Amino acid sequence: MIVEIWSDVMFPFCYIGKRNFESALQQFSDTDAIEVHWKSFQLDPNIPEVATESYQNYLVTRKGMPLQQVQDMLQNVTLSAKQAGLTYNFDDAVMVNSIKAHQFIQFAKALHKDDEAEEVLFHAFFTEGKNIADLQTLLTLGTAIGLDANALQQAIENQEFLPAVIEDINQARQIGVTGVPFFVFNNKYAVSGAQPASSFLEVLNKSFGEWKATNTTPNLIISKGSSCDVKGNCD
Repeated sequence: MIVEIWSDVMFPFCYIGKRNFESALQQFSDTDAIEVHWKSFQLDPNIPEVATESYQNYLVTRKGMPLQQVQDMLQNVTLSAKQAGLTYNFDDAVMVNSIKAHQFIQFAKALHKDDEAEEVLFHAFFTEGKNIADLQTLLTLGTAIGLDANALQQAIENQEFLPAVIEDINQARQIGVTGVPFFVFNNKYAVSGAQPASSFLEVLNKSFGEWKATNTTPNLIISKGSSCDVKGNCD
């Protein structure tokens, strides 16, 4: 069963939502039957690729939020992250456009490494204060999860995966996504935001039960002959 997750790696509840969903998966009895697809989304495509302001200043100047409200909000989000086992350092966060980071994710997704890509990008941005619009930073992160640095560099410089990013964003608009994280289970049930693990588990059980009812394992009548098994035994 497919679970699709729209996310933007620079916005805090996406990382918290990832952890809570993973916690639900750990409690789910049929984890091996779940296939997770990460999808691109940009909450603010107008952020420049060159860092010009802090996370706090970004919310005050670009979103028009009062300073005290921003400070209180970031403190509360940091606490929520800590409860999910994450460390947020908003004072070190580098506010830049996430379009290259999404192309990095799409490149990794083609190699079935989009979950690893999301993880290293979240950690780099929220915990380590790294610039996720910097090509060399992305190449270093890619190497860390087993991606070919030369192929990744070529893909980003030539914007090979930009159409995939745009396709995800357009798809999100078509289904009415206005905020992330946004989870879609079996193309039927949706969960918006960083819900508790118990909420994700409830939807997992419900959606998987329905999926399994229409995706049963065929009861094959097998005629046996000489073969080799997965342990290397041949007879």
